[in-house]
This record gives sequence, C-alpha cells and structure tokens, in this order.
Amino acid sequence: MELQRLIVLMIAAGVSVATLPAYAAAPAQTSTSATATKASVKPRVQGTVPAGKAAIVSSRSAGKKRVTGERRPLRPSEGQLAGLHRADDPLDLKSSVALVVNQDTDEVLFEKNTHAVLPIASITKLMTALVTVEANLPPDEELVVSQAELVRAGIRSNLRPGMKLTRDTALHLALMSSENRAAQLLGRTYPGGLDAFVEAMNAKARMLDMSDSHFADPTGLSPENRSSANDLVKLVKAAYEHEVIRSHSVSGELALPVGKRMVRYGNTNRLTANPDWDIGLQKTGYISAAGRCLVMQAVVEGQRVVMVLLDSVGKYSRIGDAQRIRDWLEAKRFGAEKSATASKPLANVAGMEKPI
Repeated sequence: MELQRLIVLMIAAGVSVATLPAYAAAPAQTSTSATATKASVKPRVQGTVPAGKAAIVSSRSAGKKRVTGERRPLRPSEGQLAGLHRADDPLDLKSSVALVVNQDTDEVLFEKNTHAVLPIASITKLMTALVTVEANLPPDEELVVSQAELVRAGIRSNLRPGMKLTRDTALHLALMSSENRAAQLLGRTYPGGLDAFVEAMNAKARMLDMSDSHFADPTGLSPENRSSANDLVKLVKAAYEHEVIRSHSVSGELALPVGKRMVRYGNTNRLTANPDWDIGLQKTGYISAAGRCLVMQAVVEGQRVVMVLLDSVGKYSRIGDAQRIRDWLEAKRFGAEKSATASKPLANVAGMEKPI
C-alpha cells in the first residue's frame, strides 16, 4: 500500500518510476484501482474539496457560520401552505397578509387577506406587554431568571438562571429586542403564575373584541398564538395608549451587565433607526409557521396609520413591504393634491394665470 502511494505521488509530480524496482512499479491490480495516472489526475480549483473528502475547518474559523452556497429549504409557513402568497395586490407585497388603517378614523387604506387567521410569532409580546402594564405591577421589582425560562423559552439568550433584572428591564428587552426569556419571565412572575398570565392574555383579547385571536404563551414561540390582521390593528391601538410600551418598542439600544461583561441589545426593527420614519410603536416576529411579521404605528404624510404585515417571505421583505406601502401612501396623497390643484379655476392677473 505504501509503495502504491509512492508511485502515485511520483507520477503526479512527473517523476519517472523507472528507478523503482519492477515489483514496485507494477502493483497488483484490484477490483477497484487505488492508483492514478497523469491523465486521470485533474487539477483541483483552489478552495474546493476533492470528492469523498471532508472539508477541513481551521481553528480560526471554528465556531463561525460557514456559507455553503446552498441553504436547506425552510419549512413552509401556514400562509404558504394555504396559498395566501398567490393573492395578487397592486403593490406586489411579499407579505401574504397586509392591512393599513387610519388610526384616527379606522378608514382602511390597504388590505390583503385580512381575515386570514395565522400564527403571529413575537407579535404576541405586544399582548404580553399590555397585560403586564395594565396589571400595575411594580416596574422596579427585581425578578430572578430561573431554569423555567430555559425550559419554556430555551433558545439562545444572555439571560441565564440566577440573573436578576427589574420587571421594567424585562419588558424593555421583550419589546425592543424580542427577548424570549424576558417575556417568559414576565409571565411566570405574574400573580398566579404562567397559567394565570395566559388566561389574562385571552381575557384581554376578548375585551378588545379580538374574536380571531388566541394566545398560548407570553413569547410567541408557540404557533398556537394566532390572530388576524383586523384583530392586530385593535391590539396595536390598545398598546399605543401606554407610553411605556411605545417608548420601549422603538428604543434603539439597551446595555445590560451580564456577569463581568456588558451586553448591548438592539432593536429588531431597523426602521426605528431610520430618520425618514416617524414610528410610534412597533413589534416584529418570526417563527417558521408564521413567516416574517411586523406591526407598526407610524405617521405618514400627516396621518397616523397602523400597519400589519404577516407571513412575509425573506429576511428583509417585511421592511421592504412597509417602505412600499409608505411610498404608495405618499404618492397617493401627492396625486390627490395635484388633482385638487388642477381642478381649481384660474384667474388672469397681470397677464398671468394662477389658481384662486
């Protein structure tokens, strides 16, 4: 076997094998030849891995996410399985559900599949915040993260068992950064515990006449947290009444000491950092069953609007959809003003025509 390897290496390097003994230059044939000749050895493009070989990961890149060029297809959302993405709309939105309403008059400005009832992911945390705030619990009360938060919301988080934070900080993290363990902590420390908290969430939904909605946990990780666009407009408007929910949801950053280091949390909605947007309240959400979701209250062309976007395909598509809607509203307003100006009668003053 060692002689065979030597011969292969010599051939690949262009070295004559004539200097080797005859028995070494002519190895025994097997059913699957282990030798290679110059003609069969193909130059490998740098950066590729030979067939049958495993990629070697250096110690420097260990632990870093590798891009393979192809991604395993994600599980389709409920909206995709229902065919909601096939619905046409004039803005060609990537969200299968969209609703835009004037906050003050309830006038529907844009709608698409508004009666579909779908999982809403972390949009659930708006109801979590609403129940927490309206319970009038002490915002400065110190809460302790427990093992229960890992079991019920056990995805990656800097909030470890034994860590202490105030109820207001947990609320801030849940709204701004969609921190699941913070939301779970709010539910567990509610009077009566988690079951009482979920019951209060559904009671508040009934009070708001959210007849399409059901809540199963404070985080939104369960696909059993469900609602419709029409119901979510009611939730956004109710949550908007509380200044602490508004301010925490649009906050840009929060620094939190974790052990010996300082962890900086950011907002999951990058539009909050865009000076072109005037956002009063927002919440994002994502699980595979729900797709990408976004609800917002914003001022567009002088009118306060509520936007609901559910089951969007693509990491940034909900942001793109929100921008398309805003551009459309602005163009619509400009077109209406232009039409109104053109319809006014003209008066001739000093040889010049102007609207009167």
